[in-house]
Order: sequence, then C-alpha cells, then structure tokens
Amino acid sequence: MNLDLLTIAIYFLVIGAVGWLGIRKAATKEDYLVAGRNLGPGLYLGTLSAVVLGGASTIGSVKLGYSYGISGVWLCASLGAGIVVLSTLLAKPLLQLKVYTVSQVFARRYHPAARVTSAVIMLAYDLMVAVTSAIAIGSVMQVMFGLSLVTAILLGGGVVVLYSTLGGMWSLTLTDIIQFIIMTVGMMLVLLPMSIGKAGGWQAFSQRLPDSYYQLSSIGGDTIILFFMIYFFGILIGQDIWQRVFTARSPTVARYAGLGAGIYCVLYGVCGALIGMAGKIVLPSLTNADSAFAAITQAVLPAGVSGLVAAAALAALMSTASACLLASATITLEDVLPVIRRRPASGLRSGRWITLLMGVLMLGLALLVHDVLAALTLAYNLLVGGMLVPLVGAVFWPRATSTGAIASMLAGSLTAIGFMCYQGIQANSPIYGGLIAGALAFVIGSLATRPQTAAPQALWSK
Repeated sequence: MNLDLLTIAIYFLVIGAVGWLGIRKAATKEDYLVAGRNLGPGLYLGTLSAVVLGGASTIGSVKLGYSYGISGVWLCASLGAGIVVLSTLLAKPLLQLKVYTVSQVFARRYHPAARVTSAVIMLAYDLMVAVTSAIAIGSVMQVMFGLSLVTAILLGGGVVVLYSTLGGMWSLTLTDIIQFIIMTVGMMLVLLPMSIGKAGGWQAFSQRLPDSYYQLSSIGGDTIILFFMIYFFGILIGQDIWQRVFTARSPTVARYAGLGAGIYCVLYGVCGALIGMAGKIVLPSLTNADSAFAAITQAVLPAGVSGLVAAAALAALMSTASACLLASATITLEDVLPVIRRRPASGLRSGRWITLLMGVLMLGLALLVHDVLAALTLAYNLLVGGMLVPLVGAVFWPRATSTGAIASMLAGSLTAIGFMCYQGIQANSPIYGGLIAGALAFVIGSLATRPQTAAPQALWSK
C-alpha cells in the first residue's frame, strides 16, 4: 500500500509540474483556449486519445468484458468510430472556420438566438460530464487511500482545477501526453499481460469461458446500437472534442493523427475487454461487475504496480474532467457572457477566472450529485437529441434555416426529457425520440421559412 501511495503521489506531482509549464505557453487567449492552433501529429494524437478515453471507457470496458466477453469492445469502438468520422469528414471545414466553440458554428449559419440555445445545451452537457468525472476520481481515491468521498473529490478534482486554470489548453495538452503514456503502459503493457498470465494463459480462456464470450454480438444488438447512438454521435458534436480539433496545426494533422487516435480507441477497448475476460477466470463470482476493474487490479498486480494501474485509471478520468471543465469555461467566455454583458468576449485573464469559477462549481456539484450514471446519460441524451441534427445540417445542408435549427433543438431536447420522465433515464427511447422529433422539426421549420443568404453561403463555401 505504501508503494501504491508513493506511485500516486509521484503521478500527482508530475501532473502538477507539467501543468505548471503550460503557464509559459499560454500567452494569449488563443493559446489558452486552443493551444495556439499549433499541435503537431504526436501531441494531437496523444491529447485526443486521452480526452476520448475517460473513466467510462477504461472501467466500463473491463466491466463489459467481465460480463459479456469480447463484445465489451463496442463501447470504445463507438468512440473510435466517432473520432474517425469526425477526423475524415468534419475536421477540415471546422479548422477553416477559426472558431472556439460549437455554438460559434451555429452563429455562422443561423440567427444569434440559435447560438445562445446551443450554448446552454452544450454548457449543461460539458459541466455534467466534468462533474461525473470528478466524482469518479474521488471514488477511485476513496477506495485506494481510505479517504472520505468529500476529501477525495476535493483533492483529486482540485488538482484538475489547478492545472486547467493555470495553463488552459496547453496545460491540458502537456498533461494529456503524460496521461496517454500512463494509460497505455498501465492498461496495455502491464495489466493486460499480467491478467492473462494470472488467468492461466490463452489456453485457459477457451477452456474456462463460455462460447458467448467470443461472440461480438453477445452484449446484445440493442446495446450496441445504443452505444453508437450516444457515444458515436456524442463524439461528433461535443465541445470538448471539437476544442481538441481546433488545436491541430493543419487539416492534414487533424485527419491522419485523428484517424490514428480512433484506431487506438478500438485497441484500448479490446484490451479492456480481454482484461475483463481474464478477471472472470481469476474472480468468477464478483457480486458487482462495476467493481471488476478495481478487484482485478488488486488480485493480479503486486504492490507498487497496482498503483501504476490506478494512476492509469485516474489519468483517464482527469483528462476527461479537465477537457470538459475547459470546454464549459470556453462556452461561458465566448457564448454566454457576451450575450449577458452585450459586448465581445474578454481575453486571457477573464478566461482563467472563468475556468477557476467553473472548477469551483464542478467540485460543488460533485459533492451534491449521487447518481453518476443517470447524470451522464441525461447529459448525452440532451446533447445528441437536441444538437446533432441542426449541427450536421449547419455544415451539410445549405437550405437549413435559423427557425428550423431552433425548433430542432427545442423539440429534440424536450422530447428526450419527456421520454426520460416517462420511461426512465436508462431507456433507449429518449435518444431515438429526441433525434426523430429534432429531425422532423428541423426539416419542416427550414422548408417553411426562407434561409438567410449571407451566413449560410459563408459557411457552406468553406
């Protein structure tokens, strides 16, 4: 335990020191929000992979592998597919726009009211994801160190708030590279081979696991579709992901390094599923599959090494938390405050203060929210149901209008909320109903009104 504590302590010190270096890099607002739009392929691939692969993909893939076998790969596969499509189809036109937020794309195509509506939805989504990540960080530290959950959230989440506030996107980029390395080493090079060895090698897999564990469809077709509806489309339109795309030096970097990040996500999912399968052999009678990752780590790894894998889990969680925290601050700075104050967005100093305030809000909400999975599902349902259709239409349909976009966001969001209230947050119907209602409202509203001539043409010509 002392070795594990020392490993985590060293990890926190390294993350804090690297985050501090971001202060020197963040000399302007553009540096602070999008790393000066100057990341090369190595930094871009690492930071994009780290932000996509959060706690849900790390702990969730192991849990699904434990419960269903290799079919557990679908969670990360849906994330990876989203990155591939985003990188190959949307990255180039997005980079050419030179914007900071998803809502600013709406402003290029639609009436300012559409920008405000989209900003509110996106802010709620990113803040809720940051909150759930902060809670997950606290939960891991609570189990490892025997701390109270409140202390663990304030300690782990406080580190995220500190380096995010100091250096913005440059701090996130530098820390994400460290986290990317730790995730790769901890999961792929340490936990995977040692789990397989503890289980008795590959031969034990075929002898001691049921045939269903080798079928990609064993998790169920409905679940696979739901993963793609939520995570694939969530990747395509999330501010935290788009903000990473805006950091690429060129469309070529965004396309090919993004493609590499997508492939890495799928491989990471395969790794998590195999670890879960090995855990099923080593620990066949876990009462709660949610604890599979922690239980397998403790059962398979010696002291000190288990601290490294715990650091890998924390790295995944902290990367997601910091990305969504900065995304929330960017939306507030660029889209919300200018409307309230009726003047253009402020500069670097205001960006730091807003990030700090959003970080305090994140920690406060993390101490109040209890049902993490429900909060995360609610966030994704609102995001995909309310924003996917008008956002894709903004890029690909010149006939789209502001009326159609606003109607789509309202109809999609309200329909998703209605289905969640009627059938429960975990039901499949909110995401399907939100998309159908949003698509109908978008098409009908756009065809029933005249498009603006200047703004749509300006975006479409890109």
